[in-house]
Formats: sequence, structure tokens, C-alpha cells
Amino acid sequence: MVAVQGWWRCSAGDTAAGPVLLDAHPGPQPLEGRVPALHRGSPSPLPGATSGLPPAPEVLRVAIAPPAGRRKMAAAAAVAEEPELGGSLRRYLARLGALRPRPGAERPDGSRRTELHLLFDQLISESCGTAPAAGPCPQDVCALLVQACQLVHLDQEHLVSKVCQLIHHLLNRFQVLVDEQNLNFLLSYCISALKQCSSWTHVEIVQALAALVYNNGPKCQKHLPDLLGRTGLLVQFSDAAQPDVELRRAAVRSMANLCLSVPEQPYLDEPYRSVCFQTFLSVLQSSKTSDVDDITFCMLLQNALKGIQSLLNGGKMKLMQNDQIGSLLAVLKKCMFHGLPGLSIEMPAVLYPVPLPQYDKRLPAKQEQSEPATFKQTGNRRKKSKGKQKKGEFGEEGRDLGDAGNESVLGADMMKLHLGNVQKSPSSDPRGRASDVANMPAGKDHLSSRCPSWKRISSSESEYSDAEGGIQSKVRSYQANVRQGALACFLSAIKSIEKRVLYGYWSAFVPDAPGIGSPQSVSLMTIALKDPSPKTRACALQVLSAILEGSKQFLSVAEDVDHKRAFTPFSVTIASSIRELHRCLLLALVAESSSQTLTQIVKCLANLVSNAPYSRLKPGLLTRVWNQIKPYICHKDVNVRVSSLTLLGAIVSIQVPLPEVQLLLQQPSSSGLTSSGSTTPHRSNSSEQWRKTLPSEGEPLDNPAGCTSPEPCWLLRLCVSIIVLPREDSCSDSDANFPSFSSVYEPCPLRLEALQVLALLVKGHFPMAQSYFLELGEVACRCMEEMDPSIQLHGAKLLEELGTGVLQQYKPDSAVTPDQRVPVSVVVTFWTMMLNGPLPGTLQNSPHATLQTSACDALSSILPEAFSRLQNDQQILCVTLLLGLNHSENPLVKAAAARALGVYILFSCLRQDVMFVADTANAILDSLHDKSPNVRAKAAWSLGNLTDTLIINMETMGQSFHEEFSDLLLLKMLRSATEASRDRDKERLLGPHKPIVHFPQW
Repeated sequence: MVAVQGWWRCSAGDTAAGPVLLDAHPGPQPLEGRVPALHRGSPSPLPGATSGLPPAPEVLRVAIAPPAGRRKMAAAAAVAEEPELGGSLRRYLARLGALRPRPGAERPDGSRRTELHLLFDQLISESCGTAPAAGPCPQDVCALLVQACQLVHLDQEHLVSKVCQLIHHLLNRFQVLVDEQNLNFLLSYCISALKQCSSWTHVEIVQALAALVYNNGPKCQKHLPDLLGRTGLLVQFSDAAQPDVELRRAAVRSMANLCLSVPEQPYLDEPYRSVCFQTFLSVLQSSKTSDVDDITFCMLLQNALKGIQSLLNGGKMKLMQNDQIGSLLAVLKKCMFHGLPGLSIEMPAVLYPVPLPQYDKRLPAKQEQSEPATFKQTGNRRKKSKGKQKKGEFGEEGRDLGDAGNESVLGADMMKLHLGNVQKSPSSDPRGRASDVANMPAGKDHLSSRCPSWKRISSSESEYSDAEGGIQSKVRSYQANVRQGALACFLSAIKSIEKRVLYGYWSAFVPDAPGIGSPQSVSLMTIALKDPSPKTRACALQVLSAILEGSKQFLSVAEDVDHKRAFTPFSVTIASSIRELHRCLLLALVAESSSQTLTQIVKCLANLVSNAPYSRLKPGLLTRVWNQIKPYICHKDVNVRVSSLTLLGAIVSIQVPLPEVQLLLQQPSSSGLTSSGSTTPHRSNSSEQWRKTLPSEGEPLDNPAGCTSPEPCWLLRLCVSIIVLPREDSCSDSDANFPSFSSVYEPCPLRLEALQVLALLVKGHFPMAQSYFLELGEVACRCMEEMDPSIQLHGAKLLEELGTGVLQQYKPDSAVTPDQRVPVSVVVTFWTMMLNGPLPGTLQNSPHATLQTSACDALSSILPEAFSRLQNDQQILCVTLLLGLNHSENPLVKAAAARALGVYILFSCLRQDVMFVADTANAILDSLHDKSPNVRAKAAWSLGNLTDTLIINMETMGQSFHEEFSDLLLLKMLRSATEASRDRDKERLLGPHKPIVHFPQW
């Protein structure tokens, strides 16, 4: 079927394909000519759509509906499909689907070339707009692009350039992943075009190549030699000698897209990974020349950084060689400060690690002193060249790896700044600056909205508006993207480097106290304190947190002593670095106005507190942290409150009991609540008194034995009030999405964190918490009665810590005097409350195995002296529940029940009951044959306790016990113990050997 001067003419055989409507020429058409809805048995918005792709790419054959029915069909299609896809774009796509190569013509004639030029121009223009809500089918887009390539011969270079632009824009706009069959054709077309066409077309062709290979790396294996081989096209175009920087940037972006990993698909082979890594490294090591504008150079760096990040994440690349690690860390540090106002640094090509005494036996052979970065502070911002913006610079989208002048997508690691489903309330106020950063220029910081990486962010979402400096504001935004990309890449590198190797570069990224007369070294804290972008500051803090995580062994050598030597010991250097970290992080805490970044500061402090050896440092560091974080517990943002509680939990959970922490816990409730400066938010209502009035049923005992605190522990009171009391005021929007309880109680993440802090407080400071023993038991009961399984679980964990704390006091080797212990009568009251409350129901809550496991552990923490004073029916209830749970199908529950039975078998009031001993023995032997190694290990431990009980009974009860206890059961125990002793898993402990050793005594 063809169109001649606006009239329709059908050829024989065309109508067999079914009725099709299309626009015959670019001029005005009647309604039926303008509606390109195609119908071939399925509702497809594009011309030529079929139920499945042809076995090989081929030209779409279309036919035109007969004139009699065309008008009616067109009107119906116009009403049905006009809202789905832009009308103009649909018409142009339909016209493209209607064209096909003419038989016998090797190249298009003049009229066809003119028509293709107009059509491609119109399609490119339409595809540069915003994406519609409902785009075309991906298969249709792929088929149309194949047909467009078949219409354009490689010697028609202008048309080749336009068809490649069309590939680039359509695939980006509609986020189409090309299927393997069409991908092979389109890649072959682009590779052939690069080899045959003039160099002026290469930029558009490589951009199309980048769009095609995006997330399609595993499907491009047979094309990799042409692209990434020794003389591969992308290798040539990305070389430092390439004069066209746009072509180099497009080639680097294509490489980065090839390095993206696809789940459950093979990754690039090692030779190609090495080529890409060296190319990216070379780009990052290069300097900007005078003929390259700032924005283009920033986008080039972004593409290289994204490529390295993809290699480290998707390729699971392990950095082992010192020169490779040192080169990468050097360029990452250089890029981390790229364009930072008022700062200019010069980095060596390679960073070298320093020797670490903690890892002497495993140190690499070559160790050299790291080369410190030299830098210079300038009063004015470094001037950037105002290079002319090139065409299409701001039109590249997700496949261009965030080249638009917006916040780049840093991947899942950099975006996890939320706890649970808590939404952020971004701050748009200018950031308050501390005294030592007052000379820095302060611009307005707006947190960018999170959106899919392929969507273009409007200028209003950028951190800088055009009114603040036009092109310079865009340059600063691009430079911020480079810094964020470098930090994201560094975060991936940290996961790829062994800790013992990473800490050799500690001094290059972590601040140290400056010497007398020497300037402050640049570090991650420099970014956290001075970067104008709140997102970049948050990224730097997240990287610092990753470095601090697991650093306990490295920091353990720190020793804060006065030395008068000619050299500074390594231990003193580390202690100085810890002090400087405290100072800088607390300074950033006061200066920060963004809630998102504030959360990262507090998390970083929590990681530091968890790993620093405060027992070897001078006191006072924790006091400053403690007093400065207090007001943030009532911050308007829920995530800041949660992270503040996490930090307090880290302080109270320090393993070595510190007098400093004891004094902090005894501080008055009002101490330090409003002392952190004007930028610190605080509530103005009665909540500042920490809501001391608790429900009457939860009031503590009147000074029971063991009360050592002169006044109530404010942290304990705070956590209890957060957990059980209704909220007193409305908080930020970040807790607006919590269901049910959000309208009555505090948000769930906050209550969970308060429960964890309470459990840590009971575990580490039980003498202080025992004054509120029954009150805390009431809190655990109320939590286990709630509907939320997570609240129930942490309530059960709190109950276990309370029981364990009492057990520790009653151990024979305990240093606690009898008058300082929790009285047995109080413990009996406590467990009576639990057994008459929600504990039995929690133990039978089969849908939640983890909750049952914690409840079993809690029940096994009962004091034996208190158990013997419980009522008979309560004792029977405990034993019956544990024997029943020992038959659970869940291995976690069964293991916990087997362990609890091993605890109960040692109770003096139960071990004399021969029936209980026999039932417990059968249950333990049953678990000893379980398929789960964990269940068998717990059962083996319990078997050892059962053996101890049998020995004690033989000694105390004599022949009467021997006559009542079954000899067959004894023989069964011996056989099971013999089999368990041959087990290769971890249950091959002392437990299975005890029956064998003591069998002659029976």
C-alpha cells in the first residue's frame, strides 16, 4: 500500500495484513489520516506491533484500511488512544512504521531521503520532551528502530547521525531494554557505522551505542572484541589522546554501561574488566585542559566514577595489589574535593599505606609512608571557565549515568538514609556554620527529590537556582555530583578492600589534630564541615561510618598519654585522631541544619563510640557527646530521634564499665536539654521533663534492696515514656505514614530503638535498673500484649535481659552482696506477673518463630530459687510449654526449647521428679537426632546437663532413683551419646561424652 498526493492506493496482497491507519505525508490530513492507531488483533499503540517478534529483524509490513471503514475506525481510535501517548509523536512513529525499503533500490532516492530527514527531525524533536504516562510497547520501539536502520544506508552519513540520535532519545525516554535479537542487529549497525562513517558522526553513534548496551552487557559478548579489544573502538575513543572530549565522554559512558551488572547473568570477563578499570582510572587521573569546559569535564569524571563503582559492585572486584589500591584511592580523594569552594588540593598519583602494629604478622611486604596531600586555603572561590554549553548537554538521561545537571543517583548504598519507611522532611534553610567554617560561602541547600535515575530533574530541584549565578550555579551543581560520585565509589571500594589493608590509609581520610604551626589536613570531615551540598555532606559521613565500622581492633592500640619523646608513638597518633573525630563530629552536629545529614552525623558518632577504646583515653569525650546529643532526642524529625537513641545505646553498652558513664546516667533529668545552641531543636512543652509520671501500675518499688542510684535514671525514664506513654505533641511529617499506633504512640522505629536501649541499659547497668525491676517487667508485658510482632519481640528480649541480670547476681562467684540483690520475693512476683500475662500466649504464637524463640530464651532465664516458689500450676505450665515446643517444626524454636529444658533439668525442685527427668531425657534425645546442626548442638549441651542431674540424683537419692529410672532409657542415652560424639558438626562437645564417661557409675 502506498500514498500518492494524499490519496490512498492499495496494492495486491497488502490488505491481508489487516486494516491499518497512518499519516501518508507530513502535511495536514483529515482525522482518519492523523490517527496512527494500528490494530493487528491486539491493542498496540504503535504501528506494526504483533503478538511476538519475528525470528530476525525485518521491515514492518503495513496495510491501510479500506476507505469505507477508515473514518469510523479513526474516530474511535482517536478518542481511545489520544491521552496515552503524545498525538504528534504517535503520528510520526506511525509514519516511520509505514515506510519500508523499496525493492531493487540500493539507496533511497531524493524524495525518500527528504522524507526521512523530515521524519527523523520531527521524531527527535518530539522525543526530547517529557515522557508520557503510558509509553509504547518496548517490542514496538525496538522493531521501529530496526526498520529505521534498514531504511538508512551507511553512506548517507547525515541520516546515520539522525537515526542514531533517534535510537539514543527513544531508548532513554521510554526506558526500553532492547531484546537480544534486535540488539545484535542494532549493535552491528552502530559498529559498522563507526568503522565506515566520518568522524563527525561518531559522537551520535557512540551515544546510541551507550543507550543500546545499558543493562545489556551479558547480551553483548560477541561484540566485545570490537568494542573493548586491544584495538577496540571504545578503547580508542576513550584514550587520553582523543581530541574530541565529547566523543571521549560518550565512549567512557558506553564502557560504564557495559560494566553494569545484571542479576543472574554472567559478568564481563577479567581481561575486559581490566581494560575498563584502567580506562576509568586514566580518565580520573587526567587534568582539565583549557579547551574543555567545566561541565563537560565534570560529566566525564562522573561517567568514569560510575564505571568503577559498577566494577566494584557488580563485578565483585577485589582490590588486592597495593599500587592498584593506592592509585584508586588517590584519584578518589582528588575527586572528593573537586570544585569544593575555597579549597584546592594537589594529590600524588599513588597513596601508600603505613605499617600497622595490630596486623604485623599479615602486613604486605612493601610498606611505605603515606604521602600527605598538600593543599592551600583561598579566601575566594576558585574561578571556573565559562565554557559554552554544547548542544544536547542537558538532554542526556539515565543511560548517560546522570549527566544532567542534577543530583546524581549514587546507588542503593548512598540513598539508605532512612530508617524503615520513615519519610524525610528536607530542610531548605541555609546551613548554620560553626566559627571555624564561617568564612565559607553559604548557599541555599535543597535536598533533591528522589526519583528514578532516568527522569530528568527540573532546575527547581537543583541545589542552586539560576538566579544564584546562572552558569556558575550549574557548574557548582555538576561539581557536587562529581564529589558525590567519588564518595559513592569510595564506599564501594571500602567493601572491596580488606580492613587490615584499608586502615593503612587511615591518615589520608580521617582527620588528625594539627601540630603547632601546621595546617589542618584535608579529610572526610573537611567535606562534612565545609561542603555546601547537604547530600554531599551526608555521603562523606556515610563513608566515614563505613570506615569506622569494624575498626575496634585497629583503634584498640590508642593510648592517650603525655609523651616527651623526639617522635610520636603510633598509639598516641591514633588517640589524637579519635579526639579530633569527636571534635569535628560534634562541631558538625551543631552546624548542621539538614535533618538527613544530621542523621548521618549521629550514626557516625554511634559507630565511633562503639569502636573507640575509651578505657585507654582520657575521660571527658563521652561527656561532651552525651550532653550535646540529649536535645536531639526530641528533634522534630523521627530519624534524628532514632539515631540519637542509637548513640546513647552505644554509650551505655561499652563493655568496660566506665565511671564516666555511671555519672552520666545519674545526671539530673534536665541536664543538657537545651544547651546545644540556637540550631538545636527542642520541645517547649512538658515533655522536656521526660514525662516522669508513669501509670500507677508501673510505679517502682519503694526503694527495694539493691537501689544504689540517688535519683531515677533519666535515660531509663525517657525510654519507658517513649515506649508506653501516648505521644504528647505532633511530630514531623516523617512519621505520617505509620499505621494505627502512630496516632496514639510514638512512631514504631522510635519505640523499637527505645526498647533496645532499655535492654542494653539493663544488661550493662543492672544495679541501676534493678530499682525499677517490676516497672520494667510491666513494660515488657505491655509490649508483648501489642499486635506488632516487632514490638513483641523486643519486649521478650527485654524480659530475657531482666531475668539474666537477676541470675548474674545470684551466681556463686558474683561480687554482689546478698543485701544488694533483687529479693527472691520480688523475683517471684515478677515471674508470676509474666506467667499470668502475655508470656504463655507469646510462646504459642506459632506464626512468628523468632518471637517464640525469644520467649523460650526469656523463660529459661528464670531464677531457680524463684521457680521453686511459684505455684504448682505455674511450674507445670512452664514445663508443659517447653516440652511441647521441643516438637516444633521450626529449628530455631526447637533449639531454644531444647536449651531451656537443659536449664530446667538442673533445678533442684524438678530434678527429683523422676517423670520430669524421663520426659526431658526423651525430648533431648529426640532433638539430638534432628537434621538441624543448631538443634543438635543445643541438645548435646542439654544432654550434658541431664547427665549431671542423673549423677546428683544417684548420689542424693541412691537406689530409689536407680529403681524408678528406666534402664532402657539409660541405654538409649548411651547409644545416642555415642552417635553424637561421632558427629562432625559443632555439637561434638563435652555434652555427648558425659554419658559415656559416667556410664560405669550407673
